[in-house]
Amino acid sequence: MKLYYSPGACSLAPHIVMHEAGVAFQPVLASTKTKKLADGTDYLTINPLGYVPLLELDDGQRLHECAVIVQYIADQAPAKKLIPAAGTMERYRALEWLNFISSEIHKSYSPLFNAAMPEEGKKVYRARVLDRLKWVDAQLEGRDYLMGAHFSVPDAYLFVVTGWGKHVGVDISGFKHLSAFMARMAARPGVQAAMKTEGLLK
Repeated sequence: MKLYYSPGACSLAPHIVMHEAGVAFQPVLASTKTKKLADGTDYLTINPLGYVPLLELDDGQRLHECAVIVQYIADQAPAKKLIPAAGTMERYRALEWLNFISSEIHKSYSPLFNAAMPEEGKKVYRARVLDRLKWVDAQLEGRDYLMGAHFSVPDAYLFVVTGWGKHVGVDISGFKHLSAFMARMAARPGVQAAMKTEGLLK
């Protein structure tokens, strides 16, 4: 499989999950600014939407959307228990987290990275992100990870989008459970391996 990524983008989440799953894959750098691959290939010919992540399967089929890709990867390594079994209530709880992170946190960050967004507008979105992260912080009380004691795919997604805060003025230092979660995640070998590949860790 090939995973098209851009350093530090939401594609870091499936990149982490690939390492956690122990699945063989090829990471492919795709610039979301130039829309070019390292060899000069026009990325838009691979993904007309122009964003990452994109997962290309061995049979040539392609999947996009972070929340879907992490589920697919997890299902390729069921013994790792990176996502609960299909049909269980726990699986729906994991999907609930993935959708919440995608729609309520990830998308609320987008205006903060937009140079054309006035500062007054950014204040509104910072407040919105912090409001959502405050709620997440409360959910993490007494838990090591979102689903309880063990890592699962929503954790990778939450780690990535929460990590964006330091670049756009979203301070989570007052959220002790979320801060502890971020430190716990950063120490995982799979997280470190993905971040090193992306040039985010030395």
